[in-house]
Amino acid sequence: MTIQSRITGGGPKKLLAIDGGGIRGVLSLEVLKKIERLLKEQSGRGDAFRLSDYFDYISGTSTGGIIAAGLSIGMSVDEIMDFYVEAGAQMFVKARLLERLRSKFQDEPLARMLKEVFGAHTTLGSDSIRTLLLLVMRNATTDSPWPISNNPYAKYNERTRLDCNLDLPLWQLVRASTAAPTYFPPEVIVLGKKPNMMEFIFVDGGVTMYNNPAFQMFLMATVDRYWPHAPERQRGWPTGDDKMLIVSVGTGTSPDVRAGLEPEDMNLLFNAASIPSALMFAALNEQDFLCRAFGDCLAGDPLDREVFDMKGSIGPTSPKLFTYLRYNAELTSSGLTAIGCGNILPDSVRKLDAVDAIPALREVGQAVAETKVEAGHFGRFSAV
Repeated sequence: MTIQSRITGGGPKKLLAIDGGGIRGVLSLEVLKKIERLLKEQSGRGDAFRLSDYFDYISGTSTGGIIAAGLSIGMSVDEIMDFYVEAGAQMFVKARLLERLRSKFQDEPLARMLKEVFGAHTTLGSDSIRTLLLLVMRNATTDSPWPISNNPYAKYNERTRLDCNLDLPLWQLVRASTAAPTYFPPEVIVLGKKPNMMEFIFVDGGVTMYNNPAFQMFLMATVDRYWPHAPERQRGWPTGDDKMLIVSVGTGTSPDVRAGLEPEDMNLLFNAASIPSALMFAALNEQDFLCRAFGDCLAGDPLDREVFDMKGSIGPTSPKLFTYLRYNAELTSSGLTAIGCGNILPDSVRKLDAVDAIPALREVGQAVAETKVEAGHFGRFSAV
C-alpha cells in the first residue's frame, strides 16, 4: 500500500503514537509486542504480519521516533527489540572527559547504528516507508518544535523545492529527535543548496509539548489543508469513534520521583536539572488528557484523583472524535506492585540511560501488556 493510498483511501484510519523515554523504549516494545500478536491472530497472516500493515500513521518522539521509524519501514517488534538489547550499551557511550561539559554521551555510535538500521541513503520520502510517519524534534535555531512527516502533499515536501524535507536522510531525522540535551550533542541538518542553503541545529523532541505526540498526530491527520501542488484540496481524515483509532504507548512515568524534597534543596543547579523534566511530564499528560477528552477512552490508567481515567467521559465533544487506547506504567513502588513487579526498585528503571535495567524494563513492559492490553480494545477496528 502506497502513502498516497493510505491518505486518500477509505475505511477507518488507525494511528499509533510512542512516547519518548530513552532506553525505557524497551518497555513500550513489550506492549507493542502484545498488540502485534493480537492483531496478527486477527489478521490470519501469520509471521508475515507487521504493525505497518495495520496502522496508517505512526508517530514517535525521541526513542519513540526510533521505534516509529522501524515499524514504518516494516520491521517486526522483535527486530526492533533486538536492536535495543544488542545495541543499547553502544547507544550510551560516555563522552571524553573534556566533552562532558557539552554532553554525557557520544553521538557517533548512535548515528552509526541508525545508519545501519535505516540505511545511510534512505530518505524521509523513500518508498521503503510503508505508512505515514511523524517524527518530533525541536529546532533550536528557530526555537520551535518541528513535527515533520512524510506526507507527500505537505508544503515543505513539494518535490520541486530545493529544501524539500522528503530528501532528508531518515536516520538523521531520527538522530535529531533523540538528541536529548545534556545526554547527546545536537544534530545539525542542512536544508537546500547553495546559495540558499540553511543550517539548523536540532535537539530531542521531548523538550517540546509533544514528548507524547498522540494529539499532535491527530491534528495533523484531520485538519483540512490546501497545498498548490496537491491534486485537490486535501481533506483531513474523517472523525468518529468508529472511523478512527488512536493507540498511545508510553515509556513509564515517575510521579513520586522527588518524594522527600525540602525547600532548601531547590537551588539553581536543582532547578536547571529538574525544570525541563517537569515541563516534559506536564506536556505528556496534557496530550493524554486531550486525547481522553476528545476521544472515547477504552484503556488508560487514572490521570489523577480529580478526573480519574475518563473512560466513558462525555468530554467537550459528542459524539467522540476517535477511539482511544493508552498503555503506560507508573514507575513507583505502588505502581509496580499493582502490576506484579513489586520486586523491581523504581529508581533502577527510571533513568533514560539505565541500560543495565533492560531486563527489568522488559519485565515491566510484559506486565503492562499482560494486565492492560486486551483484544477487545481493538474490536471496532478488525485487522482482517
